Amino acid sequence: MQISIVIPVYNGAASIDALVTRLIDVLGTNALQIVLVNDGSPDKSDEICRSLYRRFSETITYVKLAKNFGEHNAVMAGLQHARGDYVVIMDDDFQNPPDEVVRLIEHACGHNYDIVYTFYRHKRHHWFRNLGSLLNDRVANFMLDKPRDLYLSSFKCLSRFTVDEILKYRGPFPYLDGLALRCTRNIGKLEVCHQPRREGRSNYTFRRLVRLWLNMFVNFSVMPLRLSTLMGLAFGAAGFLMGAWVFVEKMTFPDVPVGWPSVIVAIVLFSGVQLVMLGLLGEYLGRLFLSSNQTPQYVVREVLDGELESHLNAPHTAIALAGPANRGRTAHLR
Repeated sequence: MQISIVIPVYNGAASIDALVTRLIDVLGTNALQIVLVNDGSPDKSDEICRSLYRRFSETITYVKLAKNFGEHNAVMAGLQHARGDYVVIMDDDFQNPPDEVVRLIEHACGHNYDIVYTFYRHKRHHWFRNLGSLLNDRVANFMLDKPRDLYLSSFKCLSRFTVDEILKYRGPFPYLDGLALRCTRNIGKLEVCHQPRREGRSNYTFRRLVRLWLNMFVNFSVMPLRLSTLMGLAFGAAGFLMGAWVFVEKMTFPDVPVGWPSVIVAIVLFSGVQLVMLGLLGEYLGRLFLSSNQTPQYVVREVLDGELESHLNAPHTAIALAGPANRGRTAHLR
């Protein structure tokens, strides 16, 4: 059984070397593939990843993206090059100990799960990141029909079946957990240790968190449109009742003046609701336009793959290849 570990790398120069070295020490090099995806990192991650590839060329596949596309897009690029029967996805910040990978794989294999999510008794993220995760979790319960006791962590294990199903998605706005939850409910969970961040700070800014939330909120559910319809009906009913109340009041007490504040409040309230609904429709239409315009999910600049090079007997160059038969090879665009 071959195991692949996909690690999106962004500003990970201070930790990625130690992380990969420790993973190889724990798991060995037999039937192990580590896919490093450089997501346009501005630091020295490229140099360090190349150095790691030279040291462990039979184990490491290095994928360099042309620019920063975001964590989930980078993971999709890594999954495209993962060959394992089980694929573990983890961050490059060393907050998930490499020793836990063994437990995660054993738990997935032992129970034949399609996905195993990890959860933490004590999270070591910044409070702002924890708040964003909490909001995302609550929305996912409603939007994605996620089991309420399931925490959507970035440290997880996927079976080959799940990976193949996820890779069928071709759109430019992937949300990995949404893709996984729509293809299976054979899901396990495992408590693991969560360590403090060794170097730097989280790459999830407020803007990135909002963009990730929108990917989940808009791309994988029509519930927002249904909510818009329900809100329109509710406010329409409220407006009708308000109108009836004003009519009855005027007929009962003809001398009572109808003040402009209530009119202004009603106008502002209903205008705000209409603008929110228009913005929501615009978000759906905009993403549909970008998808039909063939906006790439990611663009690969270069791939270093020791196993592929040994088969081709030549340095591998990034060439656009499509189709399931070429899943282990390089794809410029998806």
